[in-house]
Amino acid sequence: MGYADAVRGRFITFEGAEGVGKTTQITRAAAHLRARGIEPLVTREPGGTPLAEKLRALVLEPGQGAVGATAELLIMFAARASHVTDVIRPALEAGRCVLCDRFTDATEAYQGGGRGVEPDWIRALAGIAHPGLLPDLTIVFDAPAEVARARISTRGFGEDRIEAEDTAFFERVRRAYLAIAAREPKRVQVVDATRPEAAVAASVAVLLDAVVAGMDR
Repeated sequence: MGYADAVRGRFITFEGAEGVGKTTQITRAAAHLRARGIEPLVTREPGGTPLAEKLRALVLEPGQGAVGATAELLIMFAARASHVTDVIRPALEAGRCVLCDRFTDATEAYQGGGRGVEPDWIRALAGIAHPGLLPDLTIVFDAPAEVARARISTRGFGEDRIEAEDTAFFERVRRAYLAIAAREPKRVQVVDATRPEAAVAASVAVLLDAVVAGMDR
Protein backbone atom coordinates (compact mmCIF):
# COMPACT_ATOMS: atom_id res chain seq x y z
CA MET A 1 0.00 0.00 0.00
CA GLY A 2 1.33 3.45 -0.91
CA TYR A 3 1.86 6.08 1.77
CA ALA A 4 -0.70 8.28 0.01
CA ASP A 5 -3.54 5.80 0.56
CA ALA A 6 -3.84 6.76 4.20
CA VAL A 7 -3.98 10.49 3.54
CA ARG A 8 -6.04 10.70 0.33
CA GLY A 9 -3.20 12.11 -1.75
CA ARG A 10 -1.78 10.15 -4.68
CA PHE A 11 1.89 9.64 -5.46
CA ILE A 12 2.53 8.77 -9.11
CA THR A 13 6.02 8.37 -10.53
CA PHE A 14 7.19 8.39 -14.14
CA GLU A 15 10.19 6.24 -14.98
CA GLY A 16 12.26 5.04 -17.91
CA ALA A 17 15.64 5.44 -19.54
CA GLU A 18 16.71 8.64 -21.26
CA GLY A 19 14.99 9.36 -24.57
CA VAL A 20 11.73 7.49 -23.94
CA GLY A 21 9.55 10.63 -23.83
CA LYS A 22 8.90 10.49 -20.10
CA THR A 23 9.09 14.25 -19.49
CA THR A 24 6.71 14.97 -22.37
CA GLN A 25 4.25 12.45 -20.96
CA ILE A 26 4.31 13.88 -17.44
CA THR A 27 3.33 17.26 -18.93
CA ARG A 28 0.44 15.65 -20.80
CA ALA A 29 -0.58 13.72 -17.69
CA ALA A 30 -0.77 16.94 -15.69
CA ALA A 31 -3.00 18.49 -18.36
CA HIS A 32 -5.23 15.41 -18.28
CA LEU A 33 -5.66 15.68 -14.52
CA ARG A 34 -6.40 19.41 -14.71
CA ALA A 35 -9.16 18.64 -17.21
CA ARG A 36 -10.65 16.40 -14.53
CA GLY A 37 -10.49 19.20 -11.97
CA ILE A 38 -7.38 17.89 -10.19
CA GLU A 39 -4.44 20.29 -9.86
CA PRO A 40 -1.34 18.08 -9.55
CA LEU A 41 2.02 18.96 -8.09
CA VAL A 42 4.59 18.20 -10.79
CA THR A 43 8.15 17.71 -9.60
CA ARG A 44 11.33 15.87 -10.54
CA GLU A 45 14.33 13.95 -9.26
CA PRO A 46 17.02 14.66 -8.63
CA GLY A 47 15.64 18.08 -7.82
CA GLY A 48 12.46 19.64 -6.51
CA THR A 49 14.06 21.77 -3.77
CA PRO A 50 16.87 24.36 -3.91
CA LEU A 51 19.26 21.92 -2.22
CA ALA A 52 18.25 19.00 -4.42
CA GLU A 53 18.64 21.10 -7.59
CA LYS A 54 22.20 21.97 -6.57
CA LEU A 55 22.92 18.30 -5.98
CA ARG A 56 21.41 17.54 -9.40
CA ALA A 57 23.92 19.87 -11.00
CA LEU A 58 26.77 18.18 -9.14
CA VAL A 59 25.88 14.74 -10.43
CA LEU A 60 24.68 15.55 -13.98
CA GLU A 61 26.71 18.45 -15.34
CA PRO A 62 29.68 17.16 -17.37
CA GLY A 63 31.91 19.99 -16.18
CA GLN A 64 31.80 18.72 -12.59
CA GLY A 65 34.31 15.99 -13.39
CA ALA A 66 34.16 12.28 -12.62
CA VAL A 67 31.63 11.04 -10.06
CA GLY A 68 32.08 7.50 -8.76
CA ALA A 69 29.15 5.10 -8.46
CA THR A 70 29.03 5.26 -4.65
CA ALA A 71 29.24 9.06 -4.59
CA GLU A 72 26.51 9.22 -7.25
CA LEU A 73 24.29 6.96 -5.16
CA LEU A 74 24.71 9.05 -2.02
CA ILE A 75 24.09 12.32 -3.86
CA MET A 76 20.87 10.93 -5.32
CA PHE A 77 19.57 9.92 -1.90
CA ALA A 78 20.63 13.19 -0.26
CA ALA A 79 18.61 15.03 -2.90
CA ARG A 80 15.70 12.62 -2.41
CA ALA A 81 15.63 13.07 1.37
CA SER A 82 15.35 16.85 0.92
CA HIS A 83 12.67 16.45 -1.74
CA VAL A 84 10.54 14.01 0.25
CA THR A 85 10.73 16.00 3.49
CA ASP A 86 10.14 19.45 2.01
CA VAL A 87 7.87 18.77 -0.97
CA ILE A 88 6.43 15.30 -1.47
CA ARG A 89 5.21 14.35 2.01
CA PRO A 90 3.64 17.78 2.73
CA ALA A 91 1.79 17.64 -0.59
CA LEU A 92 0.48 14.13 0.04
CA GLU A 93 -0.57 15.06 3.57
CA ALA A 94 -2.53 17.96 2.07
CA GLY A 95 -4.35 15.53 -0.22
CA ARG A 96 -2.52 16.55 -3.40
CA CYS A 97 -1.77 14.37 -6.41
CA VAL A 98 2.00 14.34 -6.88
CA LEU A 99 3.47 13.54 -10.30
CA CYS A 100 7.19 12.91 -9.94
CA ASP A 101 9.67 12.56 -12.80
CA ARG A 102 11.76 9.69 -11.33
CA PHE A 103 12.04 8.32 -7.81
CA THR A 104 13.86 5.42 -6.12
CA ASP A 105 13.12 3.00 -8.97
CA ALA A 106 15.42 5.21 -11.06
CA THR A 107 18.20 4.68 -8.53
CA GLU A 108 17.70 0.92 -8.69
CA ALA A 109 17.77 1.05 -12.50
CA TYR A 110 20.61 3.53 -13.03
CA GLN A 111 22.91 3.09 -10.06
CA GLY A 112 21.94 -0.55 -9.48
CA GLY A 113 21.44 -1.87 -12.99
CA GLY A 114 23.61 0.62 -14.82
CA ARG A 115 26.49 1.04 -12.37
CA GLY A 116 26.35 -2.25 -10.49
CA VAL A 117 25.72 -0.77 -7.03
CA GLU A 118 24.65 -3.37 -4.45
CA PRO A 119 20.83 -3.61 -4.15
CA ASP A 120 21.13 -3.83 -0.36
CA TRP A 121 22.74 -0.39 -0.29
CA ILE A 122 19.86 1.08 -2.28
CA ARG A 123 17.23 -0.52 -0.06
CA ALA A 124 18.98 0.68 3.10
CA LEU A 125 19.24 4.26 1.89
CA ALA A 126 15.63 4.25 0.72
CA GLY A 127 14.57 3.29 4.23
CA ILE A 128 16.44 6.29 5.58
CA ALA A 129 15.45 8.84 2.92
CA HIS A 130 11.74 8.02 2.66
CA PRO A 131 10.60 5.48 5.28
CA GLY A 132 7.13 4.15 4.55
CA LEU A 133 6.76 6.05 1.29
CA LEU A 134 6.07 4.15 -1.93
CA PRO A 135 4.37 5.40 -5.09
CA ASP A 136 0.74 4.43 -5.59
CA LEU A 137 1.50 4.02 -9.29
CA THR A 138 4.74 3.89 -11.23
CA ILE A 139 4.63 4.14 -15.02
CA VAL A 140 7.71 2.83 -16.81
CA PHE A 141 8.09 4.09 -20.37
CA ASP A 142 9.87 1.36 -22.27
CA ALA A 143 11.80 1.45 -25.54
CA PRO A 144 14.81 -0.49 -26.83
CA ALA A 145 18.07 1.11 -25.78
CA GLU A 146 19.14 1.83 -29.34
CA VAL A 147 15.86 3.66 -30.02
CA ALA A 148 16.20 5.77 -26.90
CA ARG A 149 19.86 6.50 -27.67
CA ALA A 150 18.96 7.64 -31.20
CA ARG A 151 16.33 10.02 -29.80
CA ILE A 152 18.88 11.54 -27.43
CA SER A 153 21.27 12.19 -30.31
CA THR A 154 18.62 14.17 -32.24
CA ARG A 155 17.87 16.60 -29.42
CA GLY A 156 18.83 20.19 -29.96
CA PHE A 157 20.85 20.52 -26.76
CA GLY A 158 23.90 18.94 -25.17
CA GLU A 159 23.92 15.70 -23.23
CA ASP A 160 24.34 15.57 -19.47
CA ARG A 161 26.81 13.17 -17.87
CA ILE A 162 24.37 10.25 -17.73
CA GLU A 163 22.83 10.86 -21.16
CA ALA A 164 26.35 10.56 -22.58
CA GLU A 165 26.59 6.90 -21.50
CA ASP A 166 26.70 4.24 -24.21
CA THR A 167 23.93 1.98 -25.49
CA ALA A 168 25.08 -0.94 -23.33
CA PHE A 169 24.57 1.17 -20.20
CA PHE A 170 21.03 2.07 -21.24
CA GLU A 171 20.26 -1.55 -22.03
CA ARG A 172 21.25 -2.47 -18.47
CA VAL A 173 19.02 0.32 -17.17
CA ARG A 174 16.14 -0.92 -19.29
CA ARG A 175 16.53 -4.50 -18.06
CA ALA A 176 16.55 -3.26 -14.46
CA TYR A 177 13.32 -1.34 -14.98
CA LEU A 178 11.63 -4.37 -16.53
CA ALA A 179 12.81 -6.50 -13.60
CA ILE A 180 11.22 -4.05 -11.16
CA ALA A 181 7.95 -4.21 -13.11
CA ALA A 182 8.00 -8.02 -13.07
CA ARG A 183 8.63 -8.00 -9.32
CA GLU A 184 5.91 -5.45 -8.50
CA PRO A 185 3.20 -5.82 -11.17
CA LYS A 186 0.46 -4.11 -9.14
CA ARG A 187 2.39 -0.89 -8.59
CA VAL A 188 4.52 -0.73 -11.74
CA GLN A 189 2.94 -0.56 -15.19
CA VAL A 190 5.01 -0.70 -18.38
CA VAL A 191 3.94 1.43 -21.34
CA ASP A 192 5.33 0.91 -24.85
CA ALA A 193 7.09 4.21 -25.57
CA THR A 194 7.86 3.38 -29.20
CA ARG A 195 4.30 4.30 -30.20
CA PRO A 196 3.13 7.78 -31.27
CA GLU A 197 3.05 10.35 -28.46
CA ALA A 198 -0.76 10.59 -28.43
CA ALA A 199 -1.15 6.81 -28.16
CA VAL A 200 1.25 6.69 -25.23
CA ALA A 201 -0.63 9.55 -23.55
CA ALA A 202 -3.92 7.68 -23.96
CA SER A 203 -2.48 4.64 -22.20
CA VAL A 204 -1.19 6.84 -19.39
CA ALA A 205 -4.58 8.52 -19.00
CA VAL A 206 -6.27 5.15 -18.41
CA LEU A 207 -3.76 4.30 -15.68
CA LEU A 208 -4.12 7.73 -14.06
CA ASP A 209 -7.90 7.62 -14.04
CA ALA A 210 -7.89 4.34 -12.13
CA VAL A 211 -5.56 5.71 -9.44
CA VAL A 212 -7.11 9.16 -8.92
CA ALA A 213 -10.72 7.95 -8.89
CA GLY A 214 -12.60 9.92 -6.25
CA MET A 215 -10.17 12.84 -6.04
CA ASP A 216 -12.26 14.97 -8.42
CA ARG A 217 -15.49 14.67 -6.45
